Amino acid sequence: MGTPPGREPTMRTERDAQRLPAELSHSAELEALASDDRHPRPPGWHLSAQAVRHFILGGPATPDRPACRRKIFGNDLAVERAIVTLAGQRGLLLVGEPGTAKSLLSELLAAAISGSSTHTVQGSAGTAEEQIRYGWNYALLLKEGPSERALVPGPLHRCMSLGCLLRFEEITRCPVEIQDSLIPVLSDRVLHVPELGDDAMLLSRPGFNIVATANLRDRGVNEMSAALKRRFNFETLLPIRDPAAEAELVGREVDRLLAEDGIGARLPPDVSQLLVQVFQELRAGEALGVRLEPLSSVLSTAEAVNVAYSAAAEAWYFGDGSAQPEHLLRHMSGTALKDDADDRKRLTDYLRLLRGKRGNDPGWKRLLDGERWL
Repeated sequence: MGTPPGREPTMRTERDAQRLPAELSHSAELEALASDDRHPRPPGWHLSAQAVRHFILGGPATPDRPACRRKIFGNDLAVERAIVTLAGQRGLLLVGEPGTAKSLLSELLAAAISGSSTHTVQGSAGTAEEQIRYGWNYALLLKEGPSERALVPGPLHRCMSLGCLLRFEEITRCPVEIQDSLIPVLSDRVLHVPELGDDAMLLSRPGFNIVATANLRDRGVNEMSAALKRRFNFETLLPIRDPAAEAELVGREVDRLLAEDGIGARLPPDVSQLLVQVFQELRAGEALGVRLEPLSSVLSTAEAVNVAYSAAAEAWYFGDGSAQPEHLLRHMSGTALKDDADDRKRLTDYLRLLRGKRGNDPGWKRLLDGERWL
């Protein structure tokens, strides 16, 4: 079946995309930063370290840089240290609980430093070494034997050739022997290709480095070797502690997602503030001076965005278009609690506490009205 006229597929297009990589979605900011950037740039970087920081953490316009919207909340020092790490010849490993923006930060760093965030390896139990380093065109390999023409560069080979950042997502999901294939690259900045001869090697260009992510919930699955750990600087990203900052982020992200999906509903600020307070109290295991049994679910900011988006989408498709507090609990079951019966009981105990202490407040009363859907 042929492709309809006018619908020919392309490898890189901004039309009809569900999600754009950071270098495209923030292209205006990046171009303005590059044109105004007068600070020294590390070798191979598209922007200076100061411009990268401004792009990620945001700030008002100044004589030498444009205004930028903040993209990472609550981890400013970690972001600054990450930038400094990547300016030197040290790998960067971002660790933290799920939903703490590790992948987002690695994408933003790659977009600002290298101009491309799509050179990515997704770690898993099935990740093979050739998916990282290089593979072969087997038709040419059988016809000509090992040759430059028959070699198919993997993400690591391409990034070393181009002098750009390689993003390695969920590195600890990979078997240890696959992880350790990065040790000689991080140590010597050389990729050996023994199939092309004993002395065949690829030297990395300035700007090459590796930024990896690891989930603390996966600790012990495939523990990193001490040798590989020594070649990474570790930065831990923490959940957002400031309720106002988290509510701002949730509201902004939900409104962006709704607009992208053509949904006319919006999330009222008071609804996002209620949701964030619930998440923060459950996350901390304490509310109204009472200790709570902690949930096994992470209840990350990303999950709060999912709950709020689902509530607003339901209001748009099945209601009057206005997300209300009672919609929130309706969607916590599937997006945040998943299928954990114990977490459902812990949430019920928390709601019972709220009903006794905050039940007379109109906003909290409307939220508690959604308990019947749990």
